[in-house]
Amino acid sequence: MDDLGNALASDEPTLMLGGGNPAKIPEVQARLRERLTEISGSAREFDRALGDYAHPKGERTMRRSLARLLAREYGWKVTEDNVALTAGSQTAFFLLFNLLAGEDADGRLRRVLLPVTPEYVGYADVGLREGLFHSLRPAIEELEAPFYKYHLDLDALEVDESICAVCVSRPTNPTGNLLTDQEMSTLDALAREHGVPLIVDNAYGMPFPSIVFRDAAPHWNLNTIFCMSLSKLGLPGVRTGIVVANEEVVEALMRMTAVMSLAVGSVGPVLVQPLIESGEIIDLSRRFITPFYRAKAAFACAALQRELAGLPHKIHTPEGAFFLWLWLPGLPIESVELYRRLKQAGVLVLSGHYFFPGLDDEPWPHRHECLRISFAQAEEIVREGIRVIGVEVRRAFEA
Repeated sequence: MDDLGNALASDEPTLMLGGGNPAKIPEVQARLRERLTEISGSAREFDRALGDYAHPKGERTMRRSLARLLAREYGWKVTEDNVALTAGSQTAFFLLFNLLAGEDADGRLRRVLLPVTPEYVGYADVGLREGLFHSLRPAIEELEAPFYKYHLDLDALEVDESICAVCVSRPTNPTGNLLTDQEMSTLDALAREHGVPLIVDNAYGMPFPSIVFRDAAPHWNLNTIFCMSLSKLGLPGVRTGIVVANEEVVEALMRMTAVMSLAVGSVGPVLVQPLIESGEIIDLSRRFITPFYRAKAAFACAALQRELAGLPHKIHTPEGAFFLWLWLPGLPIESVELYRRLKQAGVLVLSGHYFFPGLDDEPWPHRHECLRISFAQAEEIVREGIRVIGVEVRRAFEA
């Protein structure tokens, strides 16, 4: 984040293929600007967004509208009391992980199971103590070259008494992996068998922003903590996370929010509430957001294959989100050194080694052979950035 911030503030041009900022999709931006105009022209809407404290669970009208949408679309038995808003997804995971994990009254360490790594880098440092995660390597399925896919390793999957929750992102940042419906059912059954919640990070998933490129059903029941966000819809600046869970979890989050910040901001919730109530938010996602990123993924894959032709490389099949996960088997240097070389050449990506929380001490070369590449930027930036990646990877292999 420090490198990304410095690059944005610098006078030197940098090709930004490393951050998680969503693209600015014209049709979506136009509709959001319309909503801002409507809010500024209505005294009541303006006060809801800016002039009044919201409930500690978050702006009530938006929570009620979201519960109705989820019940309507998926048949989930939820009400506004199953929904809590937070100051972004990162805050939601800080609250949830520290609510559930850490030292218990008997001094035992309770940990979160990450059953498939690579996994979201943002989880790594949210714990108030070290050792918060128990993580597993994936099973790897070889697809038509150069593609492959991560799966749950069913032989390694187990929950012992130290585990307090199971957590997955779907689709996954950094890899674009989408766990299958069967894999989600397996995790759900395992979590319920051991009496621990299943946390699903749905920041890129359905019903919005729906950056998903194959069929999949969202998963929720009273043992599931389902986390959403407005960021990848195109609203990262409003810092609005959404948690759908049983009432006990929502009450706990409410109390934590009240202590930490009194209430959650209402600009984002008020901005999208009518779009959620009417279902327009799903239409915007399906008509504009999904096809936009699907096309960008295809463009970036073609560019990578062109620039890395003749070099050892594999690409995780893009099934969602807006990143390509590049694996360079046998890379003669570690990915963090490749990251430094690319930064010197004016391209920012992310070194893959950051995305294995809980596996830091495990000797596995794969952790140091991968890069995360964002394809959310304009095509000319993605094309040139991938060209430079090809130059530096070729230099590394041929040295």
